[in-house]
Amino acid sequence: MTDEDPADGVDEADASPYTLQRADDGDEHHAFWADDVADRIVDREPSEPIVIKGGISPSGVPHLGNVNEIMRGYYVAEVLRERGHEVRQVFTADDRDPLRKLPRTLCDLEGTLVDLGDVNAGALGRNLGAPYTDIPDPFGCCDSYGDHFSQIIADSADAVDVPIDLLSNTDLYEAGEFDEVTRYVLEHADRAREVLAEYQDTVDADGDYVPFNPICSACGKVTETVTGVDLEAEPPTVDYVCTDMDAGDQTIGGCGHEGTATIREGKMPWRFEWPAQWQILGVDFEPFGKDHAEGSWPSGQDVSRNVLEKEPPVPMVYEWFTLDGEPFSSSAGNVILVSDVLELIEPDVLRYFFAKDPSKARDFSVERLDQLVDEFDRFEAIYFGEVEASEDEREFAERVYPLVVEEPREDRIRLPYTFAAVLGMTDDPDLREEIARREGHIADDAPEWAVEGALARVDRARNWARRTGNEFDYELKRTTLPDHEFDAATEAALDELADFVAADDDLEPDALQGEIYETAKRHDVPVGDFFAAGYRLFFDDEQGPKLGPFLAKVDREFVVDRLRRER
Repeated sequence: MTDEDPADGVDEADASPYTLQRADDGDEHHAFWADDVADRIVDREPSEPIVIKGGISPSGVPHLGNVNEIMRGYYVAEVLRERGHEVRQVFTADDRDPLRKLPRTLCDLEGTLVDLGDVNAGALGRNLGAPYTDIPDPFGCCDSYGDHFSQIIADSADAVDVPIDLLSNTDLYEAGEFDEVTRYVLEHADRAREVLAEYQDTVDADGDYVPFNPICSACGKVTETVTGVDLEAEPPTVDYVCTDMDAGDQTIGGCGHEGTATIREGKMPWRFEWPAQWQILGVDFEPFGKDHAEGSWPSGQDVSRNVLEKEPPVPMVYEWFTLDGEPFSSSAGNVILVSDVLELIEPDVLRYFFAKDPSKARDFSVERLDQLVDEFDRFEAIYFGEVEASEDEREFAERVYPLVVEEPREDRIRLPYTFAAVLGMTDDPDLREEIARREGHIADDAPEWAVEGALARVDRARNWARRTGNEFDYELKRTTLPDHEFDAATEAALDELADFVAADDDLEPDALQGEIYETAKRHDVPVGDFFAAGYRLFFDDEQGPKLGPFLAKVDREFVVDRLRRER
């Protein structure tokens, strides 16, 4: 981060956070967006280590959307490391922020979502207005509410193998890391007011606004009313009155206490705290969502240049993505955690999702997760030259694939996701492997590690089927013959179908599907009823997957015996 005349010669392009959206700038662009960002960072000739930052206010459930900054920052960090630079990726937990409203949904460290009523909601309600790190953990497993949800962020980064330094704002304040910049802002409060007044109607440039929010020593709530500042004290102090705080559509009552706090016993408002973080951490690059692009970024870069007199980091706006077509919402229950996702797909697939262009809005569809996995499998096959692809696809795969996977291995095996879901209908690992080999997905000479990796997708695909309740959400009843009662015509038809299966050493799925129809007709059994009989025998259900193709994949001896109701 540089501090050389930041306010001089700042043009519109330098101030814009839309780093990736400048398609008409005349510059040559790389196949991978992270290379473009890395170019801008290196052009500034930063000192090392180069610092890449993200951040979150741990107000509630940290869902998949919150991982955007971690993953976008990671790819830029990896590109810079490839170029020989030392890089530090930090992620701040803005945990000295006050709790402004009660979340309707929370989650434990394992990612299990619970309603507010399932925890001690009263304790949370009594702590409205208090910093997250001063609120007891409603699950009782961490030191505070803030620590609890920060831990989930740390676990999410670990799960996708991204090394971050998770920093607590509370710890930074209490350790005095914010002292210098806080003192500087208070010394230049007049200028701070002038800048902030351009962005916040409630601030009068000629008024008495002080950019610091102390924590009331009587009630523990963050208050915004400062009545005096003593910069001669060490550390500096502020006098305050604990007044009401506006929090959206509600007011959090202050206790009226008058007291004095040091600058380590409070926090700066966000519009100053964010650029202060850039300074004390030496941040060179920070990605953020489009909400900040039109809100906090304009004021943040202005504060950085014209109050702190520091050049802000290289910014990058990323588009949000939706979950099954709807915005992420903890209160509405439309959330999914990284831990949930990794029960459905491999980490490589999730890392691929975040490698795609951040400037384009996308949907993370659990219902259509098979399409994302198929897309990843094609991306991987392009890298190894196994499928035809356009020049752009090839350049992207060749550049990005080594960053997505731990180690490119040409002998790897990927079972098609929906085929893996079909295998998930049985718990028998030997049968799963037998079917996969018979269908040609696993070669006779495949290395053991590749076979294990291929079959590991089966449980994930089964979890997907069960989560969505789709056409693959059935369980083959292999060990026990389900209870059943058929009329004579249906029993005769089943016996004839068993003879057909027994007589064919190389049964084609479509041929078996057609024979089911024809057998039902020959015995005057309604086709729907005959299929229902098959589903009862194999799944103990009234419906199931396309029966012929499924039974053609199962070992023939079992299918014959089950159709004859012998086991």
